[in-house]
Amino acid sequence: MRRQTVKSLVLTIPLPLTLHPAAVYLSGLAVGSRPTMEGALNAIASLLTNGECDAMTLDWSALRYQHTAAVRTALMRRYAPATANKMLCALRRVLKEAHRLELMDASDFAKAVDFPSVKVRKKLRGRALSPAEITALMQACTEDPSAQGMRDAALIAILRGAGLRRAEAVNLDLKDFIPDTNGLEVRGGKGGKDRTVYLPTVATAVVLDWLAVRGRKPGPLLCPIRKGGEIQLRRMTPQAVLLILRKRATLAGVDSFSPHDFRRTFCSDLLDSGIDIVTVQKLAGHATPATTSKYDRRGEETKRKAVENLDISYHPRQS
Repeated sequence: MRRQTVKSLVLTIPLPLTLHPAAVYLSGLAVGSRPTMEGALNAIASLLTNGECDAMTLDWSALRYQHTAAVRTALMRRYAPATANKMLCALRRVLKEAHRLELMDASDFAKAVDFPSVKVRKKLRGRALSPAEITALMQACTEDPSAQGMRDAALIAILRGAGLRRAEAVNLDLKDFIPDTNGLEVRGGKGGKDRTVYLPTVATAVVLDWLAVRGRKPGPLLCPIRKGGEIQLRRMTPQAVLLILRKRATLAGVDSFSPHDFRRTFCSDLLDSGIDIVTVQKLAGHATPATTSKYDRRGEETKRKAVENLDISYHPRQS
């Protein structure tokens, strides 16, 4: 960007948070999504101003089509398509808030958001874990006699059995676990939506075993544990989930995977067992079945089996 263009994008008079488009947008996100999208907006603001602005000091209402088109091009060159599209989504949403707050007129807003998403040509990210890998992970936990072993087993049972996002898992409180129905009340999921999900009976048993160690005091369901074994009744971070799973994967000899791969495994296994996609969508907390379909990591064998029951009604000639 040219120097005079950069200066024209700097917010000269601070806006109240209730009138700041970026602040209003971020306040409407789930707690787990907020840091990621705030980071995306900071990166976009830095791109537009050669590092002079962040999300709170950029004048978003001053953006026009030439700015957003340039941002799209820059993001397309620097990031994977899925990441670039997530950042462009944040940009669109902030401009929408600027329009709603009457900081942009309808014409400028329509032109500024009139840019296409980045085409995704790469293979789908992530993978599904095999039953043998899940067994090995659980064994790595149950062979650990410490409180960490029992907690980590409960964490894996929840991620695998309910398909939760890691931010949703650490946001669970003791009161959200309902063993009589195998239920979990997920509060403030993606998009700020609440939903009820259910654990397999064996996963409920794992969580109950963890509670026998944790105790029944109100507070987070999953807790940090000091090296000496002291359980702290405070909330774990999503980053802690990643580190725990890496540790257990190493101990179990399981190839690298992400916490989100449990979610992909959850969706794939339910679809493979014949559960309709709308039910899987509701359990996963997806906005649409189309999103759920992107989590399907079933391989070629599933497609091969799917056509085996089709009747061709072919009767070969008798020789």
